[in-house]
Amino acid sequence: MKIDIRRLGKTLTAFTMSIVLIGGCSQPKNQTQEPVGTQEAKEVKYQYKQDLNVIDDNYRTYYQVFLYSFCDSNGDGIGDINGLISKLDYLNDGDDNTDTDLGVNGIWLSPIMPSTTYHKYDVIDYYNIDKEYGTLDDFKRLIEECNKRNIKVIMDLVFNHTSTQNKWFQEACDYLKSLKKNQKPSVKECEYYGYYNFKKNEEKSTYYDVEGADGWKYEGVFGDQMPDLNLASKPLRKEIEKIADFWLNLGVGGFRLDAAKEYYSGVPEKNIEVLSWFTDYVKGKNKDNYLVGEVWEGISVYAEYYKSGIDSLFDFSFADQDGHIVKTVKGVGNNTAKSFGEKMILEQELFNEYSKEAINAPFLSNHDLGRTAGFLSYDATKIKMAWAMNLFTTGSAFLYYGEELGMSGSGIDENKRAPMYWSTKNQEGMAKGPEAMQTVEHEFPPLDEQQKDPLSIYNFVKQVIRIRNENPEIGRGEAAYMEDITDKDICAIVKEYNGSKISMLYNISQEEKEVTVSKDIYGYEGIRGYLTTDGTEVTLDGEKVTLPPYSIVILK
Repeated sequence: MKIDIRRLGKTLTAFTMSIVLIGGCSQPKNQTQEPVGTQEAKEVKYQYKQDLNVIDDNYRTYYQVFLYSFCDSNGDGIGDINGLISKLDYLNDGDDNTDTDLGVNGIWLSPIMPSTTYHKYDVIDYYNIDKEYGTLDDFKRLIEECNKRNIKVIMDLVFNHTSTQNKWFQEACDYLKSLKKNQKPSVKECEYYGYYNFKKNEEKSTYYDVEGADGWKYEGVFGDQMPDLNLASKPLRKEIEKIADFWLNLGVGGFRLDAAKEYYSGVPEKNIEVLSWFTDYVKGKNKDNYLVGEVWEGISVYAEYYKSGIDSLFDFSFADQDGHIVKTVKGVGNNTAKSFGEKMILEQELFNEYSKEAINAPFLSNHDLGRTAGFLSYDATKIKMAWAMNLFTTGSAFLYYGEELGMSGSGIDENKRAPMYWSTKNQEGMAKGPEAMQTVEHEFPPLDEQQKDPLSIYNFVKQVIRIRNENPEIGRGEAAYMEDITDKDICAIVKEYNGSKISMLYNISQEEKEVTVSKDIYGYEGIRGYLTTDGTEVTLDGEKVTLPPYSIVILK
Protein backbone atom coordinates (compact mmCIF):
# COMPACT_ATOMS: atom_id res chain seq x y z
CA MET A 1 0.00 0.00 0.00
CA LYS A 2 1.42 3.35 -1.02
CA ILE A 3 0.12 6.47 0.71
CA ASP A 4 0.97 9.92 -0.63
CA ILE A 5 -0.05 12.67 1.81
CA ARG A 6 0.06 16.24 0.55
CA ARG A 7 -0.49 19.33 2.62
CA LEU A 8 -3.26 21.67 1.44
CA GLY A 9 -3.44 24.74 3.64
CA LYS A 10 -3.21 24.52 7.43
CA THR A 11 -5.42 21.54 8.16
CA LEU A 12 -6.42 20.18 4.74
CA THR A 13 -4.88 16.96 3.49
CA ALA A 14 -5.71 14.81 0.49
CA PHE A 15 -5.33 11.08 0.61
CA THR A 16 -4.46 9.16 -2.56
CA MET A 17 -4.21 5.42 -2.17
CA SER A 18 -3.02 3.04 -4.90
CA ILE A 19 -4.13 -0.46 -3.95
CA VAL A 20 -3.71 -3.72 -5.82
CA LEU A 21 -6.70 -5.91 -5.01
CA ILE A 22 -6.00 -9.62 -5.35
CA GLY A 23 -8.73 -12.23 -5.14
CA GLY A 24 -11.69 -11.35 -2.92
CA CYS A 25 -15.36 -12.21 -3.15
CA SER A 26 -17.30 -11.57 -6.32
CA GLN A 27 -20.11 -9.00 -6.18
CA PRO A 28 -23.65 -9.48 -7.55
CA LYS A 29 -23.96 -9.55 -11.32
CA ASN A 30 -26.22 -6.49 -11.37
CA GLN A 31 -23.82 -4.38 -9.33
CA THR A 32 -22.81 -1.30 -11.33
CA GLN A 33 -19.28 -0.96 -9.93
CA GLU A 34 -16.47 -3.25 -11.02
CA PRO A 35 -16.62 -6.47 -8.98
CA VAL A 36 -13.95 -7.14 -6.40
CA GLY A 37 -11.49 -9.71 -7.73
CA THR A 38 -11.40 -8.28 -11.28
CA GLN A 39 -9.72 -4.99 -10.40
CA GLU A 40 -6.05 -4.53 -11.12
CA ALA A 41 -4.08 -1.68 -9.53
CA LYS A 42 -7.30 0.24 -8.96
CA GLU A 43 -6.50 3.76 -7.80
CA VAL A 44 -8.93 4.96 -5.16
CA LYS A 45 -9.23 8.67 -4.48
CA TYR A 46 -10.32 9.49 -0.96
CA GLN A 47 -12.01 12.64 0.24
CA TYR A 48 -10.10 15.55 1.65
CA LYS A 49 -9.62 14.81 5.31
CA GLN A 50 -10.28 17.28 8.12
CA ASP A 51 -9.99 17.16 11.87
CA LEU A 52 -13.06 15.69 13.57
CA ASN A 53 -15.49 18.27 14.92
CA VAL A 54 -18.05 16.20 16.83
CA ILE A 55 -20.30 18.35 19.01
CA ASP A 56 -21.71 16.85 22.19
CA ASP A 57 -25.40 17.57 21.64
CA ASN A 58 -28.53 15.79 20.41
CA TYR A 59 -27.60 15.92 16.73
CA ARG A 60 -25.93 12.52 16.55
CA THR A 61 -25.34 9.54 14.31
CA TYR A 62 -27.24 6.65 15.92
CA TYR A 63 -26.69 2.96 15.32
CA GLN A 64 -29.73 0.77 16.00
CA VAL A 65 -28.78 -2.47 17.73
CA PHE A 66 -31.25 -5.35 17.74
CA LEU A 67 -29.40 -7.08 20.56
CA TYR A 68 -30.74 -10.61 19.95
CA SER A 69 -28.94 -10.76 16.60
CA PHE A 70 -25.90 -8.54 17.13
CA CYS A 71 -23.12 -10.32 19.03
CA ASP A 72 -23.24 -13.39 21.29
CA SER A 73 -20.71 -13.42 24.14
CA ASN A 74 -21.55 -16.74 25.85
CA GLY A 75 -22.12 -19.20 23.01
CA ASP A 76 -25.88 -19.67 23.38
CA GLY A 77 -26.52 -18.15 19.95
CA ILE A 78 -28.34 -15.13 21.33
CA GLY A 79 -26.79 -11.69 21.18
CA ASP A 80 -26.36 -10.01 24.54
CA ILE A 81 -25.12 -6.93 26.37
CA ASN A 82 -21.60 -8.26 26.86
CA GLY A 83 -21.45 -9.06 23.16
CA LEU A 84 -22.33 -5.46 22.36
CA ILE A 85 -19.67 -4.24 24.81
CA SER A 86 -17.10 -6.35 22.97
CA LYS A 87 -18.00 -4.59 19.71
CA LEU A 88 -18.05 -1.00 20.96
CA ASP A 89 -14.66 -0.29 19.43
CA TYR A 90 -16.14 -1.29 16.08
CA LEU A 91 -18.76 1.42 16.53
CA ASN A 92 -16.53 4.05 18.13
CA ASP A 93 -13.22 3.44 19.91
CA GLY A 94 -13.21 6.87 21.55
CA ASP A 95 -9.90 7.86 19.94
CA ASP A 96 -10.05 10.66 17.38
CA ASN A 97 -6.58 9.70 16.14
CA THR A 98 -7.72 6.34 14.81
CA ASP A 99 -9.75 5.72 11.70
CA THR A 100 -10.74 2.09 12.22
CA ASP A 101 -14.15 2.56 13.87
CA LEU A 102 -17.45 3.38 12.19
CA GLY A 103 -17.67 6.75 13.94
CA VAL A 104 -21.22 6.67 15.31
CA ASN A 105 -21.84 8.49 18.60
CA GLY A 106 -25.24 7.13 19.57
CA ILE A 107 -26.82 3.71 20.10
CA TRP A 108 -30.53 2.95 19.97
CA LEU A 109 -31.09 -0.28 21.87
CA SER A 110 -34.18 -2.20 20.81
CA PRO A 111 -36.14 -3.53 23.85
CA ILE A 112 -34.04 -5.27 26.49
CA MET A 113 -36.55 -5.75 29.34
CA PRO A 114 -37.89 -9.18 30.37
CA SER A 115 -40.34 -10.54 27.83
CA THR A 116 -41.87 -13.75 26.50
CA THR A 117 -40.77 -13.03 22.91
CA TYR A 118 -37.45 -12.75 21.07
CA HIS A 119 -38.26 -9.16 20.00
CA LYS A 120 -39.19 -8.15 23.56
CA TYR A 121 -41.79 -5.54 22.61
CA ASP A 122 -44.13 -7.09 25.22
CA VAL A 123 -42.67 -6.12 28.58
CA ILE A 124 -43.11 -8.23 31.71
CA ASP A 125 -40.98 -6.12 34.05
CA TYR A 126 -39.97 -2.52 33.32
CA TYR A 127 -37.25 -2.49 35.97
CA ASN A 128 -34.98 -5.27 34.78
CA ILE A 129 -33.00 -6.82 31.91
CA ASP A 130 -34.16 -9.94 30.10
CA LYS A 131 -31.98 -12.81 31.34
CA GLU A 132 -31.20 -13.78 27.71
CA TYR A 133 -29.40 -10.44 27.40
CA GLY A 134 -27.63 -10.29 30.75
CA THR A 135 -28.02 -8.42 34.01
CA LEU A 136 -28.40 -4.90 35.30
CA ASP A 137 -24.71 -4.98 36.20
CA ASP A 138 -23.90 -5.80 32.57
CA PHE A 139 -26.05 -2.86 31.51
CA LYS A 140 -24.27 -0.52 33.93
CA ARG A 141 -20.95 -1.61 32.43
CA LEU A 142 -22.31 -0.95 28.94
CA ILE A 143 -23.22 2.61 29.91
CA GLU A 144 -19.81 3.11 31.51
CA GLU A 145 -18.01 1.92 28.37
CA CYS A 146 -20.23 4.02 26.11
CA ASN A 147 -19.56 7.10 28.22
CA LYS A 148 -15.83 6.60 27.68
CA ARG A 149 -16.48 6.83 23.95
CA ASN A 150 -19.01 9.69 24.09
CA ILE A 151 -21.72 7.34 22.83
CA LYS A 152 -25.20 8.30 24.02
CA VAL A 153 -27.41 5.27 24.65
CA ILE A 154 -31.14 5.58 24.15
CA MET A 155 -33.39 2.62 24.83
CA ASP A 156 -36.71 1.50 23.44
CA LEU A 157 -39.48 2.33 25.89
CA VAL A 158 -42.72 0.52 25.16
CA PHE A 159 -45.65 1.93 27.07
CA ASN A 160 -48.43 1.58 24.53
CA HIS A 161 -48.89 -1.98 25.80
CA THR A 162 -47.38 -4.63 28.07
CA SER A 163 -47.13 -8.40 28.08
CA THR A 164 -50.08 -10.39 29.37
CA GLN A 165 -47.51 -11.80 31.81
CA ASN A 166 -46.90 -8.38 33.36
CA LYS A 167 -47.98 -8.37 37.02
CA TRP A 168 -50.13 -5.29 36.42
CA PHE A 169 -52.25 -7.17 33.89
CA GLN A 170 -52.24 -10.41 35.84
CA GLU A 171 -53.54 -8.71 38.99
CA ALA A 172 -56.14 -6.70 37.04
CA CYS A 173 -57.50 -9.87 35.41
CA ASP A 174 -57.54 -11.74 38.72
CA TYR A 175 -59.51 -8.85 40.20
CA LEU A 176 -62.08 -8.94 37.38
CA LYS A 177 -62.48 -12.69 37.81
CA SER A 178 -63.20 -12.16 41.49
CA LEU A 179 -66.10 -9.78 40.89
CA LYS A 180 -69.59 -10.96 41.64
CA LYS A 181 -72.19 -10.87 38.89
CA ASN A 182 -73.13 -7.26 37.97
CA GLN A 183 -70.55 -5.90 40.45
CA LYS A 184 -68.84 -2.81 39.05
CA PRO A 185 -65.04 -2.75 39.18
CA SER A 186 -63.26 0.05 41.00
CA VAL A 187 -59.69 1.40 40.74
CA LYS A 188 -59.89 1.97 44.49
CA GLU A 189 -60.10 -1.78 44.94
CA CYS A 190 -57.54 -2.59 42.21
CA GLU A 191 -55.40 0.22 40.86
CA TYR A 192 -54.08 -1.99 38.07
CA TYR A 193 -57.59 -2.36 36.68
CA GLY A 194 -57.28 1.30 35.67
CA TYR A 195 -53.97 0.67 33.89
CA TYR A 196 -55.67 -1.10 30.98
CA ASN A 197 -58.69 -0.62 28.70
CA PHE A 198 -61.22 -3.13 29.96
CA LYS A 199 -64.78 -3.20 28.64
CA LYS A 200 -67.65 -5.58 29.11
CA ASN A 201 -69.08 -7.37 26.07
CA GLU A 202 -67.10 -5.19 23.63
CA GLU A 203 -67.47 -6.36 20.01
CA LYS A 204 -64.47 -4.64 18.43
CA SER A 205 -61.97 -7.02 16.85
CA THR A 206 -59.11 -5.48 18.86
CA TYR A 207 -60.69 -6.62 22.16
CA TYR A 208 -60.03 -10.05 23.69
CA ASP A 209 -61.73 -12.09 26.40
CA VAL A 210 -60.54 -12.12 29.98
CA GLU A 211 -61.20 -15.79 30.51
CA GLY A 212 -63.44 -16.51 33.48
CA ALA A 213 -64.38 -12.85 33.98
CA ASP A 214 -68.06 -12.78 32.97
CA GLY A 215 -67.86 -10.95 29.62
CA TRP A 216 -64.94 -8.66 30.41
CA LYS A 217 -62.57 -7.93 27.54
CA TYR A 218 -59.32 -6.00 27.14
CA GLU A 219 -57.98 -3.94 24.26
CA GLY A 220 -54.95 -5.27 22.36
CA VAL A 221 -54.27 -3.36 19.15
CA PHE A 222 -51.08 -5.38 18.54
CA GLY A 223 -52.64 -8.72 19.46
CA ASP A 224 -54.02 -10.71 22.36
CA GLN A 225 -50.60 -11.05 24.05
CA MET A 226 -50.04 -7.28 24.16
CA PRO A 227 -52.81 -5.57 26.14
CA ASP A 228 -52.99 -1.80 25.60
CA LEU A 229 -52.29 0.51 28.50
CA ASN A 230 -54.77 3.21 29.48
CA LEU A 231 -52.66 6.35 29.36
CA ALA A 232 -55.46 8.44 30.82
CA SER A 233 -54.70 6.80 34.17
CA LYS A 234 -52.80 9.20 36.41
CA PRO A 235 -51.39 6.41 38.61
CA LEU A 236 -50.12 4.69 35.45
CA ARG A 237 -48.42 7.90 34.32
CA LYS A 238 -46.74 8.17 37.71
CA GLU A 239 -45.52 4.60 37.26
CA ILE A 240 -44.14 5.42 33.80
CA GLU A 241 -42.32 8.42 35.26
CA LYS A 242 -40.76 6.09 37.85
CA ILE A 243 -39.68 3.77 35.04
CA ALA A 244 -38.07 6.67 33.18
CA ASP A 245 -36.30 7.76 36.35
CA PHE A 246 -34.98 4.25 36.93
CA TRP A 247 -33.26 4.05 33.54
CA LEU A 248 -32.17 7.68 33.43
CA ASN A 249 -30.52 7.18 36.81
CA LEU A 250 -28.65 4.21 35.33
CA GLY A 251 -27.24 6.55 32.70
CA VAL A 252 -29.35 6.22 29.56
CA GLY A 253 -29.48 9.42 27.54
CA GLY A 254 -33.11 9.16 26.50
CA PHE A 255 -35.71 6.94 24.89
CA ARG A 256 -37.13 5.79 21.60
CA LEU A 257 -40.90 5.78 22.05
CA ASP A 258 -42.57 2.84 20.35
CA ALA A 259 -45.97 3.00 18.62
CA ALA A 260 -46.66 6.61 19.61
CA LYS A 261 -49.58 6.90 17.20
CA GLU A 262 -51.34 4.00 18.92
CA TYR A 263 -51.50 5.45 22.44
CA TYR A 264 -54.99 6.46 21.34
CA SER A 265 -55.40 4.82 17.95
CA GLY A 266 -56.79 7.27 15.41
CA VAL A 267 -56.77 10.25 17.78
CA PRO A 268 -53.59 12.28 17.07
CA GLU A 269 -54.40 15.11 19.48
CA LYS A 270 -54.53 12.70 22.42
CA ASN A 271 -51.30 11.07 21.31
CA ILE A 272 -49.64 14.47 21.09
CA GLU A 273 -50.79 15.24 24.63
CA VAL A 274 -49.17 11.99 25.86
CA LEU A 275 -45.91 12.92 24.16
CA SER A 276 -46.10 16.44 25.63
CA TRP A 277 -46.49 15.05 29.14
CA PHE A 278 -43.64 12.56 28.78
CA THR A 279 -41.34 15.01 27.01
CA ASP A 280 -41.88 17.64 29.69
CA TYR A 281 -41.10 15.10 32.38
CA VAL A 282 -37.94 13.68 30.81
CA LYS A 283 -36.59 17.04 29.68
CA GLY A 284 -37.39 18.40 33.12
CA LYS A 285 -34.92 15.91 34.54
CA ASN A 286 -32.21 16.99 32.12
CA LYS A 287 -32.71 19.16 29.04
CA ASP A 288 -30.06 17.09 27.23
CA ASN A 289 -32.10 13.88 27.49
CA TYR A 290 -33.14 12.87 23.98
CA LEU A 291 -36.49 11.53 22.79
CA VAL A 292 -37.42 10.18 19.38
CA GLY A 293 -40.90 8.95 18.58
CA GLU A 294 -42.24 6.37 16.15
CA VAL A 295 -45.29 7.78 14.38
CA TRP A 296 -45.65 5.51 11.36
CA GLU A 297 -47.77 7.83 9.22
CA GLY A 298 -47.48 10.25 6.30
CA ILE A 299 -45.48 13.41 6.83
CA SER A 300 -48.53 15.67 7.11
CA VAL A 301 -49.59 13.61 10.14
CA TYR A 302 -46.30 13.02 11.96
CA ALA A 303 -45.06 16.59 11.44
CA GLU A 304 -47.91 17.77 13.66
CA TYR A 305 -46.59 15.60 16.50
CA TYR A 306 -43.72 18.08 16.85
CA LYS A 307 -46.27 20.26 18.66
CA SER A 308 -45.60 17.99 21.64
CA GLY A 309 -42.11 19.43 22.03
CA ILE A 310 -40.48 16.02 21.43
CA ASP A 311 -36.94 16.27 20.04
CA SER A 312 -37.38 13.99 17.04
CA LEU A 313 -39.76 11.89 15.00
CA PHE A 314 -38.65 9.23 12.58
CA ASP A 315 -38.83 10.56 9.03
CA PHE A 316 -40.94 7.91 7.32
CA SER A 317 -41.50 10.09 4.26
CA PHE A 318 -37.87 9.70 3.20
CA ALA A 319 -37.44 6.09 4.42
CA ASP A 320 -38.30 2.59 3.21
CA GLN A 321 -38.71 1.39 -0.36
CA ASP A 322 -41.37 4.00 -1.17
CA GLY A 323 -39.56 6.92 0.46
CA HIS A 324 -38.04 9.90 -1.32
CA ILE A 325 -34.46 8.65 -1.03
CA VAL A 326 -34.99 5.26 -2.69
CA LYS A 327 -37.32 6.69 -5.34
CA THR A 328 -34.77 9.39 -6.16
CA VAL A 329 -31.83 6.99 -6.42
CA LYS A 330 -33.90 4.68 -8.63
CA GLY A 331 -35.18 7.60 -10.73
CA VAL A 332 -38.82 6.67 -10.24
CA GLY A 333 -41.31 9.04 -11.90
CA ASN A 334 -40.64 12.69 -11.15
CA ASN A 335 -38.24 11.95 -8.30
CA THR A 336 -35.15 13.82 -9.49
CA ALA A 337 -32.09 14.98 -7.56
CA LYS A 338 -33.36 18.55 -7.77
CA SER A 339 -36.81 17.63 -6.43
CA PHE A 340 -35.13 15.65 -3.63
CA GLY A 341 -33.35 18.79 -2.45
CA GLU A 342 -36.52 20.84 -2.72
CA LYS A 343 -38.40 18.25 -0.64
CA MET A 344 -35.76 18.51 2.10
CA ILE A 345 -36.31 22.27 2.23
CA LEU A 346 -40.10 21.92 2.30
CA GLU A 347 -39.85 19.34 5.07
CA GLN A 348 -37.63 21.62 7.11
CA GLU A 349 -40.18 24.44 6.76
CA LEU A 350 -43.05 22.11 7.73
CA PHE A 351 -41.32 20.90 10.90
CA ASN A 352 -40.43 24.46 11.86
CA GLU A 353 -44.11 25.41 11.72
CA TYR A 354 -44.71 23.13 14.69
CA SER A 355 -41.43 23.43 16.57
CA LYS A 356 -38.33 25.56 15.99
CA GLU A 357 -36.44 23.00 18.12
CA ALA A 358 -37.39 20.00 15.97
CA ILE A 359 -34.51 17.62 15.18
CA ASN A 360 -35.35 15.46 12.19
CA ALA A 361 -34.62 11.72 12.53
CA PRO A 362 -33.78 10.42 9.03
CA PHE A 363 -33.43 6.68 8.49
CA LEU A 364 -33.74 4.21 5.63
CA SER A 365 -34.60 0.93 7.35
CA ASN A 366 -35.18 -0.55 10.78
CA HIS A 367 -36.31 -3.78 12.45
CA ASP A 368 -39.78 -3.50 10.87
CA LEU A 369 -38.67 -2.76 7.30
CA GLY A 370 -36.87 -4.68 4.60
CA ARG A 371 -33.15 -4.06 4.13
CA THR A 372 -32.02 -1.24 1.84
CA ALA A 373 -29.94 -3.58 -0.34
CA GLY A 374 -33.12 -5.36 -1.36
CA PHE A 375 -34.95 -2.09 -2.12
CA LEU A 376 -32.15 -1.24 -4.54
CA SER A 377 -31.77 -4.66 -6.21
CA TYR A 378 -28.33 -5.17 -4.65
CA ASP A 379 -26.84 -2.39 -6.76
CA ALA A 380 -23.86 -1.34 -4.62
CA THR A 381 -23.56 2.09 -6.27
CA LYS A 382 -27.15 3.00 -5.48
CA ILE A 383 -26.97 1.50 -1.97
CA LYS A 384 -23.97 3.72 -1.24
CA MET A 385 -25.65 6.81 -2.64
CA ALA A 386 -28.84 6.18 -0.67
CA TRP A 387 -26.92 5.95 2.60
CA ALA A 388 -24.98 9.11 1.83
CA MET A 389 -28.27 10.92 1.19
CA ASN A 390 -29.69 9.63 4.48
CA LEU A 391 -26.64 10.32 6.65
CA PHE A 392 -26.15 13.79 5.13
CA THR A 393 -29.71 14.83 6.02
CA THR A 394 -30.01 17.46 8.74
CA GLY A 395 -30.95 15.96 12.10
CA SER A 396 -30.02 12.87 14.10
CA ALA A 397 -29.40 10.20 11.48
CA PHE A 398 -30.12 6.52 12.20
CA LEU A 399 -28.30 3.50 10.77
CA TYR A 400 -29.72 0.00 11.34
CA TYR A 401 -27.10 -2.60 12.23
CA GLY A 402 -25.65 -4.36 9.20
CA GLU A 403 -26.85 -1.76 6.72
CA GLU A 404 -23.25 -0.58 6.45
CA LEU A 405 -22.54 -4.02 4.96
CA GLY A 406 -25.52 -4.15 2.57
CA MET A 407 -27.03 -7.06 4.51
CA SER A 408 -30.08 -8.83 3.08
CA GLY A 409 -33.40 -9.32 4.84
CA SER A 410 -37.01 -9.05 3.70
CA GLY A 411 -40.34 -10.79 4.07
CA ILE A 412 -41.26 -11.90 7.58
CA ASP A 413 -40.05 -9.75 10.47
CA GLU A 414 -37.54 -12.36 11.63
CA ASN A 415 -35.70 -12.09 8.29
CA LYS A 416 -35.23 -8.36 8.83
CA ARG A 417 -33.51 -9.14 12.13
CA ALA A 418 -30.93 -11.64 10.85
CA PRO A 419 -27.58 -12.03 12.62
CA MET A 420 -24.97 -9.33 12.14
CA TYR A 421 -22.69 -10.54 9.34
CA TRP A 422 -19.33 -10.36 11.06
CA SER A 423 -17.57 -13.16 9.19
CA THR A 424 -17.98 -16.45 7.34
CA LYS A 425 -14.63 -17.76 8.58
CA ASN A 426 -14.68 -16.82 12.25
CA GLN A 427 -17.92 -17.73 14.01
CA GLU A 428 -16.96 -16.18 17.36
CA GLY A 429 -19.73 -13.80 18.42
CA MET A 430 -22.08 -14.84 15.62
CA ALA A 431 -25.72 -15.04 16.74
CA LYS A 432 -28.17 -17.61 15.42
CA GLY A 433 -31.01 -15.17 14.75
CA PRO A 434 -34.72 -15.52 15.57
CA GLU A 435 -36.04 -19.08 15.56
CA ALA A 436 -38.61 -18.47 12.82
CA MET A 437 -36.09 -16.72 10.55
CA GLN A 438 -35.90 -18.19 7.06
CA THR A 439 -32.60 -18.63 5.24
CA VAL A 440 -31.15 -15.19 4.55
CA GLU A 441 -28.42 -15.18 1.91
CA HIS A 442 -26.29 -12.06 1.75
CA GLU A 443 -25.23 -10.70 -1.63
CA PHE A 444 -22.27 -8.78 -0.22
CA PRO A 445 -19.29 -10.06 1.81
CA PRO A 446 -19.13 -10.00 5.63
CA LEU A 447 -17.43 -7.26 7.60
CA ASP A 448 -13.98 -8.85 7.83
CA GLU A 449 -13.79 -9.02 4.03
CA GLN A 450 -15.33 -5.62 3.35
CA GLN A 451 -12.84 -3.96 5.68
CA LYS A 452 -10.06 -4.96 3.25
CA ASP A 453 -11.84 -3.61 0.17
CA PRO A 454 -11.58 0.20 -0.24
CA LEU A 455 -14.60 0.16 -2.56
CA SER A 456 -16.88 -1.80 -0.22
CA ILE A 457 -20.19 -0.51 1.06
CA TYR A 458 -18.73 -0.60 4.57
CA ASN A 459 -15.77 1.64 3.75
CA PHE A 460 -18.03 4.03 1.88
CA VAL A 461 -20.49 4.36 4.79
CA LYS A 462 -17.56 4.87 7.15
CA GLN A 463 -16.38 7.71 4.90
CA VAL A 464 -19.85 9.28 4.93
CA ILE A 465 -19.93 9.28 8.74
CA ARG A 466 -16.38 10.66 8.85
CA ILE A 467 -17.37 13.63 6.69
CA ARG A 468 -20.50 14.16 8.77
CA ASN A 469 -18.31 14.19 11.89
CA GLU A 470 -15.90 16.68 10.33
CA ASN A 471 -18.61 19.16 9.32
CA PRO A 472 -21.22 20.09 11.96
CA GLU A 473 -23.14 22.01 9.31
CA ILE A 474 -24.24 18.73 7.71
CA GLY A 475 -26.28 17.52 10.67
CA ARG A 476 -27.26 20.89 12.14
CA GLY A 477 -27.41 23.36 9.30
CA GLU A 478 -30.45 25.30 8.15
CA ALA A 479 -30.77 24.35 4.49
CA ALA A 480 -31.54 26.51 1.46
CA TYR A 481 -31.66 25.53 -2.20
CA MET A 482 -29.10 26.90 -4.70
CA GLU A 483 -31.70 28.16 -7.16
CA ASP A 484 -29.23 29.13 -9.90
CA ILE A 485 -28.26 25.45 -10.34
CA THR A 486 -31.10 23.98 -12.37
CA ASP A 487 -29.84 20.61 -13.62
CA LYS A 488 -32.48 18.10 -12.52
CA ASP A 489 -29.79 15.48 -11.85
CA ILE A 490 -28.06 17.75 -9.33
CA CYS A 491 -29.27 18.36 -5.77
CA ALA A 492 -27.68 21.69 -4.76
CA ILE A 493 -28.13 22.99 -1.23
CA VAL A 494 -26.42 25.35 1.19
CA LYS A 495 -26.35 24.57 4.92
CA GLU A 496 -25.53 27.18 7.54
CA TYR A 497 -24.79 26.58 11.20
CA ASN A 498 -23.46 29.10 13.73
CA GLY A 499 -22.36 31.45 10.97
CA SER A 500 -20.49 28.73 9.07
CA LYS A 501 -21.72 27.80 5.60
CA ILE A 502 -21.14 24.86 3.27
CA SER A 503 -22.44 24.16 -0.23
CA MET A 504 -23.36 20.58 -1.12
CA LEU A 505 -23.77 19.17 -4.63
CA TYR A 506 -25.17 15.68 -5.21
CA ASN A 507 -24.89 14.11 -8.66
CA ILE A 508 -27.61 11.47 -8.58
CA SER A 509 -27.21 10.16 -12.10
CA GLN A 510 -25.14 7.80 -14.24
CA GLU A 511 -23.47 10.68 -16.08
CA GLU A 512 -20.48 12.83 -15.18
CA LYS A 513 -21.62 16.39 -14.53
CA GLU A 514 -19.93 19.77 -14.72
CA VAL A 515 -21.49 22.41 -12.49
CA THR A 516 -20.48 26.06 -12.19
CA VAL A 517 -20.73 27.31 -8.61
CA SER A 518 -20.19 31.04 -8.08
CA LYS A 519 -17.64 31.87 -5.40
CA ASP A 520 -19.09 35.37 -5.11
CA ILE A 521 -22.57 34.03 -4.35
CA TYR A 522 -21.65 31.06 -2.17
CA GLY A 523 -18.47 32.32 -0.56
CA TYR A 524 -16.41 29.14 -0.69
CA GLU A 525 -12.67 28.71 -1.13
CA GLY A 526 -12.43 25.12 -2.30
CA ILE A 527 -13.39 21.49 -1.81
CA ARG A 528 -14.01 20.57 1.81
CA GLY A 529 -14.68 16.90 1.14
CA TYR A 530 -16.29 14.57 -1.35
CA LEU A 531 -17.69 11.08 -1.84
CA THR A 532 -17.65 9.01 -4.99
CA THR A 533 -19.16 5.56 -5.22
CA ASP A 534 -16.49 4.17 -7.57
CA GLY A 535 -13.37 5.72 -6.05
CA THR A 536 -12.74 8.36 -8.72
CA GLU A 537 -12.08 12.01 -7.95
CA VAL A 538 -14.21 15.15 -7.75
CA THR A 539 -12.29 18.13 -9.14
CA LEU A 540 -12.64 21.89 -8.94
CA ASP A 541 -11.19 24.14 -11.67
CA GLY A 542 -11.87 27.76 -10.77
CA GLU A 543 -15.66 27.68 -10.29
CA LYS A 544 -16.27 24.53 -12.35
CA VAL A 545 -16.93 21.37 -10.34
CA THR A 546 -16.64 18.03 -12.12
CA LEU A 547 -18.77 15.37 -10.44
CA PRO A 548 -18.46 11.69 -11.39
CA PRO A 549 -21.67 9.63 -11.52
CA TYR A 550 -23.30 9.16 -8.10
CA SER A 551 -21.09 11.49 -6.12
CA ILE A 552 -21.32 14.30 -3.57
CA VAL A 553 -19.01 17.27 -2.98
CA ILE A 554 -18.88 19.77 -0.14
CA LEU A 555 -17.54 23.24 -0.83
CA LYS A 556 -16.44 25.64 1.90
